[in-house]
Amino acid sequence: MSNATQVETVSTGADKAKIGLSVVLLLGSVVAFYLLSAQDIWVRVAALLALLAAAVGVFLISESGKQFIGYARESVRETKKVVWPTRQEAMQMTGYVFAFVVVMALMLWLTDKTLEWLLYSVILGWR
Repeated sequence: MSNATQVETVSTGADKAKIGLSVVLLLGSVVAFYLLSAQDIWVRVAALLALLAAAVGVFLISESGKQFIGYARESVRETKKVVWPTRQEAMQMTGYVFAFVVVMALMLWLTDKTLEWLLYSVILGWR
């Protein structure tokens, strides 16, 4: 027997209808943009943006949208807890990274030239 926990998502018919309507509005915005090709560009863009806003609005009032809003709020709350480095600390760490890159580049160049000398001059005698 499996002891795995099963996660059930409960979505009502109304939520499914809201998400379906949101998808239809999203697709409708693109279709309207191309169907209005004879109109001025501002009319086309206005129709696109209006239908996109309606699609987002319908999605946000569904249960999935409410969960998304909660997730976004939690993300912002967690981001505010981060202790960001000061400008001086950031500049010092950037300097350390650049210094490490230069040292590593020199070490790799020296290793390459040493192996080149060893292989071509000493072992093969090509030079």
